[in-house]
Amino acid sequence: MSSPLQTHIENIANKIEQFINWSGRLVSWLVLAMVLVMFCVVVLRYVFDMGWIALQESISYFHSIVFLIGAAYTLQQDAHVRVDIFYSRLSETGKAWVDLLGHVFILMPVMLFIIWVSWPYVMNAWDVQESSREAGGLPGIYLIKSLILIMAALLIVQASALSLRAVLQITRSKTA
Repeated sequence: MSSPLQTHIENIANKIEQFINWSGRLVSWLVLAMVLVMFCVVVLRYVFDMGWIALQESISYFHSIVFLIGAAYTLQQDAHVRVDIFYSRLSETGKAWVDLLGHVFILMPVMLFIIWVSWPYVMNAWDVQESSREAGGLPGIYLIKSLILIMAALLIVQASALSLRAVLQITRSKTA
């Protein structure tokens, strides 16, 4: 039977994961947009001998958004790259320990490091309102660069939810 604290922790993890799930599903639609824009670029170039730098750059913007915002969703869905030598053979409690230690001592510190080293880079882009260097390119590169910080924050949030779930799994196995 779950204690009130365990239920509360489970609710917090659920709320976090609902938000990450929503953000991942939202940006997944950009993949369709990216494909459609790429199709337009190809048709315009090879059928009509026309092209727009902004249209071509938008594909990179879409790709950046999908990758950076979708990273936490990928972690949530356990669809990230995992070098699995021993993990699959572990018990559920063993897996929970590996997940907890990996999230707390590897993933979260790396994401904090990314925030720390990216902050000046992103702030510099904001200071100059960085836009495309190409004539006719898209403005707002500073907004795309800001997604580096958002990606790291979302991964920390998702890792927190997974860590909470791991703690619940560990405590449940001790009481069983």
